[in-house]
Amino acid sequence: MIPALLALALGALALLFALAMVRRARRGHRVACTLHGLAAVACLALAAGVALVGGDLASYRRLTHEEPVAEVRFRQQGDRRYAAEVLRPDGAREAFDLAGDEWQLDARVLKWHGAATVLGLDSGFRLDRIGGRYRDIAQERSAPRTVFELARPRGLDVWDLARRFHAVLPWLDALYGSATYLPMADGAHYAVSISSTGLLARPLNREAREAVAAWH
Repeated sequence: MIPALLALALGALALLFALAMVRRARRGHRVACTLHGLAAVACLALAAGVALVGGDLASYRRLTHEEPVAEVRFRQQGDRRYAAEVLRPDGAREAFDLAGDEWQLDARVLKWHGAATVLGLDSGFRLDRIGGRYRDIAQERSAPRTVFELARPRGLDVWDLARRFHAVLPWLDALYGSATYLPMADGAHYAVSISSTGLLARPLNREAREAVAAWH
Protein backbone atom coordinates (compact mmCIF):
# COMPACT_ATOMS: atom_id res chain seq x y z
CA MET A 1 0.00 0.00 0.00
CA ILE A 2 2.70 2.49 1.00
CA PRO A 3 4.89 1.83 -2.10
CA ALA A 4 1.83 2.28 -4.34
CA LEU A 5 0.96 5.63 -2.73
CA LEU A 6 4.58 6.76 -2.96
CA ALA A 7 4.73 5.79 -6.65
CA LEU A 8 1.50 7.73 -7.33
CA ALA A 9 2.84 10.77 -5.48
CA LEU A 10 6.06 10.68 -7.49
CA GLY A 11 4.08 10.29 -10.70
CA ALA A 12 1.95 13.31 -9.83
CA LEU A 13 5.08 15.31 -9.04
CA ALA A 14 6.56 14.31 -12.41
CA LEU A 15 3.39 15.56 -14.11
CA LEU A 16 3.65 18.92 -12.33
CA PHE A 17 7.27 19.29 -13.40
CA ALA A 18 6.30 18.37 -16.97
CA LEU A 19 3.56 21.02 -17.05
CA ALA A 20 5.99 23.58 -15.65
CA MET A 21 8.49 22.58 -18.34
CA VAL A 22 5.90 23.25 -21.07
CA ARG A 23 5.10 26.67 -19.61
CA ARG A 24 8.79 27.59 -19.43
CA ALA A 25 9.31 26.40 -23.01
CA ARG A 26 6.47 28.63 -24.28
CA ARG A 27 8.02 31.63 -22.55
CA GLY A 28 11.46 30.87 -23.95
CA HIS A 29 13.06 30.09 -20.60
CA ARG A 30 15.40 27.39 -21.84
CA VAL A 31 17.39 26.82 -18.65
CA ALA A 32 14.28 26.55 -16.48
CA CYS A 33 12.65 24.34 -19.11
CA THR A 34 15.63 21.97 -19.04
CA LEU A 35 15.72 21.82 -15.24
CA HIS A 36 12.01 21.08 -14.99
CA GLY A 37 12.34 18.43 -17.68
CA LEU A 38 15.17 16.71 -15.82
CA ALA A 39 13.17 16.85 -12.59
CA ALA A 40 10.16 15.26 -14.36
CA VAL A 41 12.33 12.43 -15.74
CA ALA A 42 13.92 11.84 -12.31
CA CYS A 43 10.52 11.64 -10.61
CA LEU A 44 9.24 9.24 -13.27
CA ALA A 45 12.31 7.04 -12.81
CA LEU A 46 11.85 7.02 -9.03
CA ALA A 47 8.15 6.25 -9.42
CA ALA A 48 8.96 3.32 -11.71
CA GLY A 49 11.55 1.99 -9.27
CA VAL A 50 9.18 2.26 -6.31
CA ALA A 51 6.43 0.56 -8.32
CA LEU A 52 8.73 -2.34 -9.24
CA VAL A 53 9.85 -2.79 -5.63
CA GLY A 54 6.26 -2.55 -4.41
CA GLY A 55 5.17 -5.16 -6.93
CA ASP A 56 7.69 -7.64 -5.59
CA LEU A 57 6.88 -6.84 -1.95
CA ALA A 58 3.22 -7.53 -2.74
CA SER A 59 4.14 -11.18 -3.36
CA TYR A 60 5.25 -11.47 0.30
CA ARG A 61 2.47 -12.22 2.78
CA ARG A 62 2.42 -10.49 6.17
CA LEU A 63 3.98 -12.49 8.99
CA THR A 64 2.47 -11.56 12.36
CA HIS A 65 1.73 -14.95 13.97
CA GLU A 66 1.63 -18.62 13.06
CA GLU A 67 -0.54 -19.07 10.01
CA PRO A 68 -1.11 -21.78 7.40
CA VAL A 69 0.84 -21.46 4.17
CA ALA A 70 0.08 -24.71 2.34
CA GLU A 71 -1.07 -28.30 2.44
CA VAL A 72 0.93 -30.98 0.64
CA ARG A 73 -0.46 -34.32 -0.56
CA PHE A 74 1.38 -37.29 -2.06
CA ARG A 75 0.62 -40.24 -4.31
CA GLN A 76 3.34 -42.79 -5.00
CA GLN A 77 4.08 -43.26 -8.70
CA GLY A 78 6.97 -45.70 -8.48
CA ASP A 79 10.16 -46.48 -6.56
CA ARG A 80 10.94 -43.22 -4.74
CA ARG A 81 8.76 -41.29 -7.19
CA TYR A 82 5.79 -39.28 -5.93
CA ALA A 83 3.17 -36.99 -7.36
CA ALA A 84 2.95 -34.01 -5.00
CA GLU A 85 0.10 -31.51 -4.88
CA VAL A 86 0.55 -28.17 -3.12
CA LEU A 87 -2.67 -26.46 -2.02
CA ARG A 88 -2.48 -22.78 -1.04
CA PRO A 89 -4.85 -21.12 1.46
CA ASP A 90 -6.32 -19.05 -1.41
CA GLY A 91 -7.37 -22.23 -3.22
CA ALA A 92 -4.53 -22.31 -5.77
CA ARG A 93 -3.16 -25.78 -6.57
CA GLU A 94 0.12 -26.87 -8.13
CA ALA A 95 1.32 -30.36 -9.04
CA PHE A 96 4.91 -31.63 -9.08
CA ASP A 97 6.73 -34.92 -9.60
CA LEU A 98 9.27 -35.45 -6.82
CA ALA A 99 12.00 -38.06 -6.44
CA GLY A 100 13.44 -39.23 -3.14
CA ASP A 101 12.42 -40.32 0.35
CA GLU A 102 11.47 -36.91 1.76
CA TRP A 103 9.97 -33.63 0.62
CA GLN A 104 11.28 -30.20 1.51
CA LEU A 105 9.51 -26.84 1.36
CA ASP A 106 11.52 -23.59 1.46
CA ALA A 107 10.44 -20.02 2.17
CA ARG A 108 12.03 -16.57 2.14
CA VAL A 109 11.49 -14.23 5.10
CA LEU A 110 12.01 -10.47 5.19
CA LYS A 111 11.95 -8.86 8.63
CA TRP A 112 11.81 -5.05 8.92
CA HIS A 113 12.12 -2.69 11.89
CA GLY A 114 12.31 1.00 12.74
CA ALA A 115 11.12 3.46 10.12
CA ALA A 116 10.18 0.66 7.72
CA THR A 117 7.49 -0.65 10.09
CA VAL A 118 6.16 2.89 10.52
CA LEU A 119 5.78 3.04 6.72
CA GLY A 120 3.80 -0.20 6.80
CA LEU A 121 6.47 -2.73 5.80
CA ASP A 122 5.55 -5.63 8.08
CA SER A 123 7.66 -8.75 8.24
CA GLY A 124 6.67 -10.98 5.34
CA PHE A 125 7.31 -14.35 3.77
CA ARG A 126 7.04 -16.01 0.39
CA LEU A 127 7.19 -19.71 -0.44
CA ASP A 128 10.27 -20.25 -2.57
CA ARG A 129 10.59 -23.85 -3.75
CA ILE A 130 9.64 -27.47 -3.20
CA GLY A 131 11.90 -30.43 -3.80
CA GLY A 132 12.59 -34.07 -3.10
CA ARG A 133 15.50 -35.23 -0.99
CA TYR A 134 17.12 -38.56 -0.17
CA ARG A 135 17.71 -39.87 3.33
CA ASP A 136 21.05 -41.36 2.31
CA ILE A 137 23.79 -38.77 1.70
CA ALA A 138 25.41 -40.81 -1.07
CA GLN A 139 22.11 -40.97 -2.95
CA GLU A 140 21.58 -37.27 -2.40
CA ARG A 141 24.83 -36.68 -4.24
CA SER A 142 24.26 -39.07 -7.13
CA ALA A 143 20.54 -39.82 -7.59
CA PRO A 144 18.21 -37.65 -9.72
CA ARG A 145 17.25 -34.38 -8.04
CA THR A 146 13.85 -32.71 -8.38
CA VAL A 147 13.25 -29.14 -7.27
CA PHE A 148 10.69 -26.58 -8.46
CA GLU A 149 10.04 -22.86 -8.01
CA LEU A 150 6.91 -21.84 -6.14
CA ALA A 151 7.22 -18.09 -6.80
CA ARG A 152 8.89 -15.73 -9.25
CA PRO A 153 9.91 -12.15 -8.47
CA ARG A 154 7.47 -9.46 -9.58
CA GLY A 155 9.34 -6.42 -10.81
CA LEU A 156 12.61 -5.90 -8.98
CA ASP A 157 13.71 -8.80 -6.78
CA VAL A 158 13.64 -7.24 -3.29
CA TRP A 159 15.27 -10.34 -1.79
CA ASP A 160 18.25 -10.02 -4.14
CA LEU A 161 18.57 -6.28 -3.48
CA ALA A 162 18.37 -6.82 0.28
CA ARG A 163 20.96 -9.58 0.12
CA ARG A 164 23.38 -7.41 -1.84
CA PHE A 165 22.92 -4.20 0.13
CA HIS A 166 21.99 -5.54 3.56
CA ALA A 167 24.86 -3.65 5.22
CA VAL A 168 23.54 -0.26 4.05
CA LEU A 169 19.83 -0.87 4.64
CA PRO A 170 19.23 0.35 8.21
CA TRP A 171 15.56 -0.70 8.32
CA LEU A 172 16.11 -4.33 7.30
CA ASP A 173 16.36 -6.35 10.50
CA ALA A 174 16.97 -9.72 8.87
CA LEU A 175 16.45 -11.77 5.76
CA TYR A 176 16.72 -15.51 5.96
CA GLY A 177 15.56 -18.73 4.44
CA SER A 178 13.49 -21.28 6.30
CA ALA A 179 12.84 -24.90 5.36
CA THR A 180 10.96 -27.92 6.65
CA TYR A 181 11.10 -31.52 5.48
CA LEU A 182 9.30 -34.77 6.27
CA PRO A 183 9.01 -38.20 4.62
CA MET A 184 6.95 -38.81 1.51
CA ALA A 185 4.44 -41.67 1.55
CA ASP A 186 1.54 -42.86 -0.56
CA GLY A 187 -1.60 -40.99 0.52
CA ALA A 188 0.24 -38.78 3.04
CA HIS A 189 -1.25 -35.36 3.71
CA TYR A 190 0.64 -32.61 5.56
CA ALA A 191 -0.12 -29.07 6.72
CA VAL A 192 2.61 -26.40 6.63
CA SER A 193 2.49 -23.21 8.68
CA ILE A 194 4.92 -20.40 9.39
CA SER A 195 5.68 -18.25 12.42
CA SER A 196 8.47 -15.96 13.53
CA THR A 197 10.62 -19.06 14.06
CA GLY A 198 10.14 -20.35 10.49
CA LEU A 199 8.27 -23.13 8.69
CA LEU A 200 6.62 -26.01 10.52
CA ALA A 201 5.03 -29.12 8.98
CA ARG A 202 2.50 -31.42 10.69
CA PRO A 203 0.92 -34.70 9.52
CA LEU A 204 -2.83 -34.47 8.84
CA ASN A 205 -3.82 -38.09 8.24
CA ARG A 206 -2.95 -41.64 9.23
CA GLU A 207 -0.58 -42.24 6.31
CA ALA A 208 1.43 -39.15 7.17
CA ARG A 209 1.53 -39.95 10.89
CA GLU A 210 2.72 -43.49 10.21
CA ALA A 211 5.42 -42.22 7.84
CA VAL A 212 6.69 -39.74 10.44
CA ALA A 213 6.60 -42.39 13.20
CA ALA A 214 8.68 -44.80 11.09
CA TRP A 215 11.02 -41.99 10.00
CA HIS A 216 12.06 -40.88 13.52
